[in-house]
Amino acid sequence: MSVSNERILKRDCEATVIPAGDKVHVPKGTKGVITHRLGGNFTIICDWGMFRIAGKDADALGEKIPDETSKQNEIAPLHEGPPDEAAIWTQLKSVYDPEIPVNIVDLGLVYSMDLKEEPEGHYSAHVSMTLTSPGCGMGPAIAEDAKTRILTVPGVHNAEVEIVWDPAWNQSMISEEGKMQLGLI
Repeated sequence: MSVSNERILKRDCEATVIPAGDKVHVPKGTKGVITHRLGGNFTIICDWGMFRIAGKDADALGEKIPDETSKQNEIAPLHEGPPDEAAIWTQLKSVYDPEIPVNIVDLGLVYSMDLKEEPEGHYSAHVSMTLTSPGCGMGPAIAEDAKTRILTVPGVHNAEVEIVWDPAWNQSMISEEGKMQLGLI
């Protein structure tokens, strides 16, 4: 563990328990180690567990709020016509399972992304994704993160991220880039 990743929380903040997905209050003064800084969020380990701290609470860790987090709070500008599908996939590639340092697209968790035109020229995006394990409590947090990021793409007015279990995920679904990041090839 790197000394530069050791932190003492400067203020109370909310965190998500990994892998259970429960929200908890982490008090000021908690000592921990940052294991990941991915997708604008932080994964920390302390004496009483592993947690994901949202980028908006970076200051509690003595960190700068990541650029990805600032962009999540931006409202997509007015846009005519269908959204750029590549931009949606780029946003999905900025979402991470907090236990695995590979984005959900390269991890093979995203099965499909469909755009649908709604009345008045609005568009909705529907994503079907899975998790590495049916028991992963982080699923709702990961899905919400994906939805929030998709909604930053100009032209997307609604987004739905559905967690599905068919087909079951396996390591063969990881992209070549993801396998390289994980040291599998």
